Amino acid sequence: MNSALARVSRRILPVVLGIAVVAGCSGSGGTRPAAGTGSSPAVTAAPPTSAAPSPSLRPGGEADPALKSFYGQQIGWAPCAADPALKNVDMSTFQCGTAHVPLDYAHPTVDTVDLALIRKPAAKADQRLGSLFLNPGGPGGSGIEEVAGGANGRFQSLNQRYDLVGFDPRGVGRSTAVHCLDDAARDKLNAQDHADAGSDQGFADACRAKSGKLLPFVGTVDAARDLDVLRGAVGDQKLDYLGFSYGTYLGAEYAEQFPDRTGRLVLDGAMDPSNDPLDADVAQLVGFEGVFERWAADCPSHSGCPLGKDPAAAAQRAAAFLDGLEQHPMTTSDGRTLTAAEGWTGALEMLYGDAKSWEYLRNGMEWAMQAHKADYLMAFADDYNGRDKQGHYTNMADANVAINCADYGAPVPSDDRINQALAQLHSQAKYLTARMTAEDLNAQDCRDWPYHPSTAPHVIKAAGAAPILVVGSTGDDATPYAWAQHLAAGLADATLLTRDGDGHTGYGKSSCIKKAVDSFLVDGTMPAAGTHCPTDS
Repeated sequence: MNSALARVSRRILPVVLGIAVVAGCSGSGGTRPAAGTGSSPAVTAAPPTSAAPSPSLRPGGEADPALKSFYGQQIGWAPCAADPALKNVDMSTFQCGTAHVPLDYAHPTVDTVDLALIRKPAAKADQRLGSLFLNPGGPGGSGIEEVAGGANGRFQSLNQRYDLVGFDPRGVGRSTAVHCLDDAARDKLNAQDHADAGSDQGFADACRAKSGKLLPFVGTVDAARDLDVLRGAVGDQKLDYLGFSYGTYLGAEYAEQFPDRTGRLVLDGAMDPSNDPLDADVAQLVGFEGVFERWAADCPSHSGCPLGKDPAAAAQRAAAFLDGLEQHPMTTSDGRTLTAAEGWTGALEMLYGDAKSWEYLRNGMEWAMQAHKADYLMAFADDYNGRDKQGHYTNMADANVAINCADYGAPVPSDDRINQALAQLHSQAKYLTARMTAEDLNAQDCRDWPYHPSTAPHVIKAAGAAPILVVGSTGDDATPYAWAQHLAAGLADATLLTRDGDGHTGYGKSSCIKKAVDSFLVDGTMPAAGTHCPTDS
């Protein structure tokens, strides 16, 4: 997402995953397996010595003779190799492969990037509908891990009729990936409690040095073109697609570029592509404030709550403790230091989820506030930041900034606008932003980026596209419900399906939502306009 969620009072953080899944926490705390940290294919060329050009589009898609070989390529599907990040997944029923796409669609014969894919063939081969492409969010989330982790779980019903296909978009994970900071530098950056202009410039310089040639071409416009190449390469005439969080932006962008190629598209946890980045940041922080307050008010009704017995005072106590980590950081059992930045990151990570995530956060805060043990909160922060137990990071955070900066090249906001936004945050998100300054809010990574794109936020209409199903949740902190309403209203042919309740995205939190989405994807049955679904208890 365009700069979005806060690592509070330091900088604006991205929303990284559309579906946050946290493994059972025991002992000193644990997280879901992190994405693989192995090497990925890279574009081999020196970084540009001057401002790189903004990507431009060639018309025609597969009708373009220069793209014929890409659309016609045969993906060499083969059994998936062992992957440390997927060690808890039975990979025997999955196939993996690699596709090649142009680095620059304006000059498709000059250089290419590799896209890593995974596929689980439809269980009912004689009733197969085609391929269903999935994207988990981010930007920076791995579609390979989404399919590997969900094909035998939440997506099993869809896998009866569809080949489930996951891919790591350009710049991400196992595909040709953006790399900027090493593990030690990432640790240092994540622990900073306030904006540091030198760190922002250093980050941009590191990205340029390691991935300069790739940076101009990792935006969603190019990722959508890749998605159409993948559609052609797997032999589908239309794209069927299920995208979460940032994946809704990718799906909407695809529909705008290729309306005649849209099949059944579902966009869950919707972004609003017309949002100004600063306005989006403010909306997300206000959204997370609301969920933080509801979590805190609920805490005293559970045994072991460390926030006292008064629900009205609980949020203040929680925020005071997390803010206090700036002056009084805690040490984890392995000697690391939990700062306010990482404490808040860990807390907010749990607010993406459902009642179980709220329970984990209660436990983590109890450990920290009463037992003076920081391991749970640090584990939650590591989960968000893509850090494994050996201290290695995925490229998720690097890719997230690179993709955001390729998408949103808006001018730096004026001082007046920053101050207005800060005043709004101090009024409407007083707990999350109590320590935030104008310098913190103004520390946007893209100001020091080596190039600036020509794209701008706008309403996506996708005139001529097949009907699109948009899913929004009334208590979604990461992608506020209003964004789903705006996206659905802007699209030429879309229906909004609503989940009533907290948490990010709807598909994994409501059997009613799941039934409606599955029915649309499998049978083409669109839910009635205005349909609301409850959250599962």
